[in-house]
Amino acid sequence: MVPVQPFALRGDHITLDALLKACGLAGSGGEAKARVAAGDVTVNGETERRRGRKLRAGDVVEIDGQRIQLQAG
Repeated sequence: MVPVQPFALRGDHITLDALLKACGLAGSGGEAKARVAAGDVTVNGETERRRGRKLRAGDVVEIDGQRIQLQAG
């Protein structure tokens, strides 16, 4: 089973592309956009292709075998 890395939200949500950058999983906004568009990212077990998807506490994002669970800050 893949270990889950917690990510504390500072507000009520964060966009998917911003999360990828904040976690170091994308080096730039362009890279984050490309990874999402390519279908490399899942949110709560489903492929997500909207880079602006608002993520909230409890959501789980997976990319490159890494899982990130958002938690209320």
